[in-house]
Amino acid sequence: MSTFIEAERLSLRYDDVTALDEVSFTLTGGKIYGLLGRNGSGKTSLLSLLAGYRKPSGGTVTVGGRPVFENAEVTGQLCLVRGTGDAAVSGLKVKELLEFAEHLRPSWDAGYARELVDLFELPVDKNAGTLSHGKQSALGIVVGLASRTPVTMFDESYLGLDAPSRYKFYDALLAEAMAHPRTMILSTHLIEEVSALFEEVLILDDGRLVLHDDAEALRASGSAVTGDAEQVDRFVDGMRVLGEKRLGRTKSAMVYGELDADRRARAQAAGLDLGPLALQDLFIHLTEPANAHQGETP
Repeated sequence: MSTFIEAERLSLRYDDVTALDEVSFTLTGGKIYGLLGRNGSGKTSLLSLLAGYRKPSGGTVTVGGRPVFENAEVTGQLCLVRGTGDAAVSGLKVKELLEFAEHLRPSWDAGYARELVDLFELPVDKNAGTLSHGKQSALGIVVGLASRTPVTMFDESYLGLDAPSRYKFYDALLAEAMAHPRTMILSTHLIEEVSALFEEVLILDDGRLVLHDDAEALRASGSAVTGDAEQVDRFVDGMRVLGEKRLGRTKSAMVYGELDADRRARAQAAGLDLGPLALQDLFIHLTEPANAHQGETP
């Protein structure tokens, strides 16, 4: 199945509330995509449309050139893990839920599922609804990864996981993407933790798509200038500063814009370190209220 995903002027409205407003993009497939946005930006609504859970109020969404909504041939090749993976309402034991997931997904890998169950230490004979929040999140992750569907989406699926378990998830996802390439979309608020995985990034703000670009290109679109606070302030004067951090006399300023050879030489002479732009700083800048509704693109 082709994982070429295309959204064309995609909209979703609930009564008088517009959750998505004519969102258009193309995902070529076979990559890890980061879907970012503040609470209420439309991330969950977008994923529900991509998975065929809801009918768009306007526009179209297709996977491999075929419409998603009410198309079993397509939706059977998609997997959306929402938060805890809906485990709490299943009424099934963990092993029964995994058997049910295997029945639904022709691409299911039972051996890999058992490996993941061991990795996250899931009690297979326990009712899924009685698991802790963290274990329910881990169960949803097992379902998503072991499904091996051509398109797999995780909507804040790390919620409830402690830090070691989250990094187990990130490592497993990256290893899976390398061993069995497929299209993966991650909706997340923990940008600093997971941004290194992203190959492309989409940012939603108030139901509108404000950015879609290659992650490496975004990181190269600015710099983190770090060093003595006075030297940093002098160097970035007149530049577009997206954010600042300070610890004692050391300061780091995130600036947008390419630094030419002369500026880089000046930074070196001042004893300043230049690093890549942090995606989180760019995200915060683009979704600040002052930038909302302007469709600003760096």
